[in-house]
Amino acid sequence: MVKLYLERNRLTASNVWSQVKADIIESDDGYLVFDDTVLDKSHSRRIESVRWQYSGNAHKVIRGIGLVNCIYVNPETKQFWVIDFRIFDPEKDGKGKVDHVAEMLTNTIFSKKISFKTVLMDTWYATSKLMLLVNDHKKKFYCPIKKNRLAKAHETGDEYIPITELQWSEDEFHQGKSVRLKGMPEHLAMKMFSVAVSPNRTDFVVTNDTSQNCSDDTKSICAIRWFVEQFHREVKQLTGIDKCQCRKQRIQRNHIACAIQVWVRLKNIAYKTGLTVYQIKKNLLKNYLINELAIPSVEMSFS
Repeated sequence: MVKLYLERNRLTASNVWSQVKADIIESDDGYLVFDDTVLDKSHSRRIESVRWQYSGNAHKVIRGIGLVNCIYVNPETKQFWVIDFRIFDPEKDGKGKVDHVAEMLTNTIFSKKISFKTVLMDTWYATSKLMLLVNDHKKKFYCPIKKNRLAKAHETGDEYIPITELQWSEDEFHQGKSVRLKGMPEHLAMKMFSVAVSPNRTDFVVTNDTSQNCSDDTKSICAIRWFVEQFHREVKQLTGIDKCQCRKQRIQRNHIACAIQVWVRLKNIAYKTGLTVYQIKKNLLKNYLINELAIPSVEMSFS
């Protein structure tokens, strides 16, 4: 029955949106967070849409299905919801991950019409295309950039140099440095912050929010990106989103959509009860097993 359902239906991100939209608590200061994850299919050889790609979780290139996600974060309630996703399958649709993010951003603004102020992205998405798109829609962005990116001080006519070679004053370390990035319009005012992520790692974060003048506040804003990592962890551990071994692309896509809808339901219950999604799933399984032991749905014979 499950296989027939997955074969005969066509589930997409719109089904997830239909389920989650009534649960969302909007905020004018809301955040959109974009990131991707890889559904590990290392031992699969004939599953459609599986391709070699880098997995941040595995820290290497693996065989899997790429999933690009968009979550909405309410900074007042500290709650978040997945509102859109795309399957990374350039052989099928010719779209890269940046194209998917641009599409989801535009869809959120003009179709979903959710209130938000800021877009957060990982290094992979810190492209001129996306930063300009966010800026054109009068939204703020914060994103770390690769250390080989070329930049120069905003007020100078110096040549572009790697950002690691820029000179920082003491005030700039705390209040941000006005810069121009190569490939971006000269008139676009941007600030860069040196953010200590760990004792061994420092990120260079750029933003079009020129009113930002505190490195610590920038670090706190960037930390909101970790909500999407929480989503990735929970949806994999609780729903079996990466466990489907069916070969057909349509079945894989439907399975992914179903798994995300399960997470949406678990998260909704979690917000209402104050329990974690892990506690909720454990209780569901516990109650199911108790009922099955009391009144088995499948008769067993021991003769």
